[in-house]
Amino acid sequence: MLRALFLAALLPATLTAATLDVQVRDARGAAVRDAVVYAVPAGRAPLARRTAVMDQKNRMFIPHVLPVQTGTAVSFPNSDDVRHHVYSFSPAKTFQLPLYKGTPANPVVFDKAGVVTLGCNIHDSMSAFIVVVDTPFFEKTGADGRVTLPDLDAGRYTVHVWVADARGEPRPVSVNLTGDQRVQLSFVASAHARS
Repeated sequence: MLRALFLAALLPATLTAATLDVQVRDARGAAVRDAVVYAVPAGRAPLARRTAVMDQKNRMFIPHVLPVQTGTAVSFPNSDDVRHHVYSFSPAKTFQLPLYKGTPANPVVFDKAGVVTLGCNIHDSMSAFIVVVDTPFFEKTGADGRVTLPDLDAGRYTVHVWVADARGEPRPVSVNLTGDQRVQLSFVASAHARS
């Protein structure tokens, strides 16, 4: 089934900074939750040393989708009463955290852009995604399908959208932040049911 994702971007800008407001909707007009929206500047993006947390509660990964910038160290605390064995065989990051409770001593550094699918060797129903991007300008949509990327310098950006239940990635769109403007962008993705 093809699903069209519609991205409406409001691009107000000043001479020094702009804000990118994005809304992601499916073909029926419904808001898409947990879509990762990121803007890659035409020039080099600044690298920030960041940390993030992918917790395990009630035999689920929390959050289900975690966007991070390349180089981010992610901690994997286990807030459950049972042990977990977290792993990924994804090309962007292959790792295993053998059976443990509490918090492993060392976080995992995600040093390559791409989508990392997580699982638990003990609880097959547990799955999640870490979306690693080469830009500090990213956010995940909420229940309303909206995100805001503030403090963008004027210039050209390529805006990408990643959705967990889509096959392939929608085609990225270039925008030039030069002043107050409203831009309509659309993305088309082939969707499948998540197992």
